[in-house]
Amino acid sequence: MLSNYLKIAFRNLRKNGLYSFINVFGLALGIASCLLILLFVSNELSFDRWNPLAERIVRPVSEIKFGGAEMNMAVVGSVIGPDATKELPEIQQFCRFRQRGTYLVRRDGEAQQNFREEKLLNVDSTFFELFPLKILEGDPRRCLAQPKTLAISRSRAEKYFASPQLALGQTLVLENREKYRVTAVFEDMSEQSHFRADFLLSLVGDEEVASDPVSWGANNNFHTYLLLRQGTDKKVFFAKFEQLVRRKMAVSATNLLGISLEDFEKAGQYVRFPLQNMLDIHLHSDRNIELAPNGSIKYVWIFSCIAFFILLIACINFMNLATARSAGRAREVGVRKVLGSSRGALAGQFLVESLAVSLIAVSLAVVLAAAALPFFREITERQLSMPWTSPTFWFSLVAGAGVVGFLAGSYPAFFLSAFDAVQVLKGKMGLKSGGGSGLRSGLVVFQFAVSTALIISTGLVYRQLSYIQDKKLGFDKSQILILDDAYAAGDKVYNLKNEMLKNPAVKSVTISGFLPVPSNRNDQTFSKLRAFDDKNSVNMQRWRVDSDYLPTLGMELVAGRNFDPAMLTDSNATILNETAARLFGFENPIGQKIYRPDAPGKEGKFSPEDFVERTVIGVVKDFHFASLRENIGALSLELGRSTGLAMFKISGSDAAPVIADLENHWKNMAPGQPFSYRFMDEAFLRTYRAESRIGKIAGIFGLLSVLISCLGLFGLAAFVTEQRTKEIGVRKILGASVAGITSLLAKDFLKLVVIAIFIASPLAYYFMKNWLSDFAYCIDIQWWIFAAAGLAAVGIAFLTVSFQSIKAALANPVKSLRSE
Repeated sequence: MLSNYLKIAFRNLRKNGLYSFINVFGLALGIASCLLILLFVSNELSFDRWNPLAERIVRPVSEIKFGGAEMNMAVVGSVIGPDATKELPEIQQFCRFRQRGTYLVRRDGEAQQNFREEKLLNVDSTFFELFPLKILEGDPRRCLAQPKTLAISRSRAEKYFASPQLALGQTLVLENREKYRVTAVFEDMSEQSHFRADFLLSLVGDEEVASDPVSWGANNNFHTYLLLRQGTDKKVFFAKFEQLVRRKMAVSATNLLGISLEDFEKAGQYVRFPLQNMLDIHLHSDRNIELAPNGSIKYVWIFSCIAFFILLIACINFMNLATARSAGRAREVGVRKVLGSSRGALAGQFLVESLAVSLIAVSLAVVLAAAALPFFREITERQLSMPWTSPTFWFSLVAGAGVVGFLAGSYPAFFLSAFDAVQVLKGKMGLKSGGGSGLRSGLVVFQFAVSTALIISTGLVYRQLSYIQDKKLGFDKSQILILDDAYAAGDKVYNLKNEMLKNPAVKSVTISGFLPVPSNRNDQTFSKLRAFDDKNSVNMQRWRVDSDYLPTLGMELVAGRNFDPAMLTDSNATILNETAARLFGFENPIGQKIYRPDAPGKEGKFSPEDFVERTVIGVVKDFHFASLRENIGALSLELGRSTGLAMFKISGSDAAPVIADLENHWKNMAPGQPFSYRFMDEAFLRTYRAESRIGKIAGIFGLLSVLISCLGLFGLAAFVTEQRTKEIGVRKILGASVAGITSLLAKDFLKLVVIAIFIASPLAYYFMKNWLSDFAYCIDIQWWIFAAAGLAAVGIAFLTVSFQSIKAALANPVKSLRSE
C-alpha cells in the first residue's frame, strides 16, 4: 500500500512540475530559514551552561540614585564579596573580577614586538573554584595564590611560547614594566560565556583592593560572583542578602552623609545591590560596565516568532496550492471512491504526498542552510555550526519533516478526500461541507500581513540607526583618527603630536584617554562642600584632558574659557558640562568651587582634609558621551595627563597618507610597540552593533518571507489563470485589452494584500513603539513608512500576479477556446 502511495505521489510531482517546484522550494526556504534562526536561538540560550556550577552562582549588581544620577551597573565594591561570605553561611566561595582595559604584552627576555591584548581580567585566587575550566598545566587551586602570577589560555600559550607545556614557569611583561609568572594554562573559554579571558592576573596584593574603603556603595569597580552551597534556597538567600545590604548601607549613610538610611530614601535616593542568577546574565542583563556585550531575551523571542511564522508561511503555500489544484484531481478522487477507496485511504494518499514533499524540502533545506551558514555566522557574530554528529539533530529533522508534512498536508488531505463521488463524476466538483476559497484568501492575507510587518519593522530599525549616525552629538566625530595605546611611546607621545602637526592634513591633535563615545567608565561624587550630603552632591564623570581636547573635537563653550597650560592655577580648574552646572544649581558657574575626595576615607568616613578643591573656569555645551539610550549625564573635565589615546583631526577625504605618516613616526618613537588605529565615527557606531545586527537579520528574513509568500501567490495566480482560460479568450474576442485583462485577474489578489497591510500596520506600530522606548533619543514613527512598505508589498504582489496575467492575456484566444 505504501509503495503504491509513493509511486502515485512521485508521478504527480513529475506531472505538475511548476507546482511541485514551488511547493518544494518554498518549503525548503522556510525550513532553512527556521533552521538558521533556531541555531542562533539555541546558541543564545546555551550561554554559561558549560559551567556545571552555573545554577549555584549569583552576581550582586548595583542600582544607585544619588547626586542627580541614576546608575545601573554590573559592578560593586571590592568589600561586598568577602563581607557577604563572612556573614552569610550559604555562600561557599566568592570571586572578584577587575577589568582594566587593554594591555601591551610581550615575552620576557626577548627584544620582540609587543602585542595588544584585550581579554585580561584581574581575578581572585578562587577563580577556578567557581569557573572550573579544563587546566592543561599547573594547579588550579594554587596558581593564582601569589602576587604577580597569571594563568593563560591555550591559544595565548601557543602564541607566546609555542605550547602549553613550555609556557609554565615562563614570564610575561605587561605594559613594558610589570612582570608576571605563568603558573597555569587553561583551555580556551567557551564562546557561549558572558565573559571571555585569555589572561587571568592574580588580585593578591592588588593596591586598589587594599586601599578601597570598607563601606558598601563606594568605589564600585568589581564584578563579583558568589557560589552558593548545594541545596541553598535562593529565594530565602536573596531575602537574607537584601537584609544584609540594608544593614551595611545604614552604616554607610550615617558615616558618609550623616543621616539615616530612611531619611536618605525619603529624599528619593537609593543604593541597592540586587542579585542576578549567572544563567540570566547574557539574556537578561544590560547594565553599564558589563564584561562583554550581552544578548537580549527580547530578541530571542522575536527571532523565534519569525522562525515560526516563516515556517507557517511556507506551510500555507503548500495548503493553498494543494487545495487550489484540487479540481485537477477531482475526477481521480471520484473514480477511486466508486472503486471502493475509503476516505481514510484517500486522506492517507494525500498525506503521503505531503510527507514526500516535506522530506525532499527538508533535505534541500539542510543544503541551503549549510551553504548560507558562513554568511549568517558573519551577520550574527556568533560561532554557529551545523551539529552534523548529533543524533538529536537528525532525529529532530526527520520528526520536523513529519510534523511539517502533516501540518501542511492535513487540510488538503481532508479537503480532497471529502469530494462527493457522484457529483464529481457528473462534472460538478461538489463538497459536502463548503469550499476552500475563503480559507485560501485568509491564508494569503496572513502571509502578507506577516511579511509587511517585518518590512515595516526593518525599515524603522534602519531609520533609527540612521538617526543615531546623523544626530548632532555636541562634538564632531568625523575625520577624527584615533591612535590606540599612545601611552606606549611614553613622553615621546608629545613629540609625536608635534611631528604630526607639521603634516598639513592634520588640523589639531589632542592626547587623552577619554573618548566622547560610550565606554565603561565610573562616576565620582563631587560636592559644593568639603563633605557629602544628599543636597549638595552630584555624581558625574571625571575626565583628564589637555588644552586641545575641546577644539580638536569641535566642542562649544557656552561660558568661561578653555584650559590654558600657561596658567598654573588651571591644574586645579575644571570645566563642567551644562548638565553638571544645572545639577549643582549654579546660576553663574564661573569661579564656583566644587570638591571631590582624594583619599579613601578611614572606616568609610571622609574628613574635610580628604577633599580636593576645583574651581570652575568654563561650561561646555552638553554633548552625548553615553549611548543615545540614556540622557546626557554630568561631566567634569580636568587638565591632566592621560596618554591612553591620541586623536588627530584631519582634513580631506583621503586619510591613507596621514595614517602612513603616523605609522612611520610611531615606529621611530615607539619601536616594538603595536600600531593600532581607528576612526571615531566607527567607534561610536560600534555601540549600536547589536541593533545593526538585529536590523540585518530581520531584513533578510523579512525578504525571505516576502519571497516565500510570492512563490505561493505565483502558484495561485497560475492556477486561477488556468481556470479562467475560456473567460479570457471570450473577453479578448469581445475587445478587452491586455491591461484590462491583467487588471481583472490581479485585482482579487491585490485586495487581499491591501487587507494584509491594514492588519500589519498597527501591529508593527505597537511593537516598534515598544522597541524605540529603549532609546532616550529616537525617531518619530511617521505615516509614510507604513505607506512605503504597503506600496512595496502591493508592487511585489502585482509583479508576481501580473506575470501570469499578462501571459494569459497575450495568448491566442482561438487556442484558448479550442482547448476548453
